[in-house]
Amino acid sequence: MESRSLPVPDGLDGERVDAGIARMLGIARTTAAQACDEGTVSLDGHPVKKSEKLRAGSWLEVSWNSPRVAEITPAHVEGLRILFEDDDIVVVDKPVGVAAHPAVSWEGPTVLGGLAAAGYRISTSGAPERAGIVHRLDVGTSGAMVVAKSEIAYERLKRAFHDRKVEKTYHAVVQGQLDPLAGTIDAPIGRHPSSSWKFAVTGAGKHAVTHYDTIEAFPGASLVEIRLETGRTHQIRVHMAAQRHPCVGDLLYGADPVLAQRLDLSRQWLHARQLAFVHPTTGVWVDFFSEYPADLQHALTVLKGSLTRP
Repeated sequence: MESRSLPVPDGLDGERVDAGIARMLGIARTTAAQACDEGTVSLDGHPVKKSEKLRAGSWLEVSWNSPRVAEITPAHVEGLRILFEDDDIVVVDKPVGVAAHPAVSWEGPTVLGGLAAAGYRISTSGAPERAGIVHRLDVGTSGAMVVAKSEIAYERLKRAFHDRKVEKTYHAVVQGQLDPLAGTIDAPIGRHPSSSWKFAVTGAGKHAVTHYDTIEAFPGASLVEIRLETGRTHQIRVHMAAQRHPCVGDLLYGADPVLAQRLDLSRQWLHARQLAFVHPTTGVWVDFFSEYPADLQHALTVLKGSLTRP
């Protein structure tokens, strides 16, 4: 366990405790938050919660456990395709079952590991195990994803995602028919109150906005185009489930296992269809598309077939 004792600088007056500690000590905010939860953070001798505010000039004492760091292991990733590549970025078509980057809790294939095995040089910006990563797709979600190769691309793309200047378009097959057929879901998302693996719509969560438009309706399901205004973890899955229209095959968020079995789906029907942004060095607007992978196309074909049955 590491420990530090220091005064709170004027520039962090009023900052949340966990965010301020992360900035002062250069540690992950989640690590700082965990220290607060474990009671090893005090301000002027009094234990503080992560959501409390720092006071300039107060004496801060922090003890924390340094988390284990996952390493990038070069390894060929079956099905990982390159949609575009130049000196600054590489856009990949991520297959299902592949994580964006290594994690202590993940032993499977990763995008960074696949790129390293293929000889790609990636930006060194960011945490070592997430170098070059400017956004992520869930392990169970396929589709278009961009990784920064140069340092300037990393900084500019991170800013573009943060400022919501990147167009992220997903296609999803959800259960039932949405009413209205097109609309916006504006509901905060945070950790699920009773499950560490899930997220949920909760008043204490972060602002999250999802725009959707029905492309085609089938008996018992709909193909929907979704544009994200924000980028919260599991955002589409949580928002759709909150409307009682979970992504087909998404058993974690309440999807019907019988329907998933009928469509031969072993994961949620959710695909990052399109990614568009201003190229970080040329300034040109670029647009990338990802075709449906075989399992999602098969499920869609079965659904389309149900329209023609007597």
